Amino acid sequence: MSLVLRHARPGDAPLVLEFVRELADYEKLLHEVEADAAAIDAALFGDAPKVFCEIAEWNGEPAGFALWFYTFSTFNGRHGIYLEDLFVRPEFRGHGVGKALLAGLAERCVAEGLGRYEWSVLDWNAPSIAFYEAQGARILTEWQRCRVEGDALFRLGSTFQQRGRVGETVP
Repeated sequence: MSLVLRHARPGDAPLVLEFVRELADYEKLLHEVEADAAAIDAALFGDAPKVFCEIAEWNGEPAGFALWFYTFSTFNGRHGIYLEDLFVRPEFRGHGVGKALLAGLAERCVAEGLGRYEWSVLDWNAPSIAFYEAQGARILTEWQRCRVEGDALFRLGSTFQQRGRVGETVP
């Protein structure tokens, strides 16, 4: 049995989208997936990618993925990594695939002198929480995520446009 981790490469967008949809289904959020393969392809392989992806293969079969991007902490003055998605297909769980994906990005953090490695987990997902804690993760219960999207994002952005533009004095 062999495990190979590799960077996503052009042509992998449909596979990455499959993983995203499988993860969303597991999280009971499939109805929120709007991405298509073209959007994934542009994000990962466009002129200036801002998101990156690792693919895990078990005996040559796609087993899981980790999709991530760089962050910055003003508190420690260093960049970090935010793990947006981590998913291992059920039939490949228990073989160290998830741990290898997590550890591979931790190794990148160490090699690049990054200060943090963070991600989110749904509060009801006890198996994942236990897995993450076993890898040394500390669950930050004192922080709440904030999100503005859809119409609320449009309204918030429109409010700023009515008052001025970046670089202009706002009355």
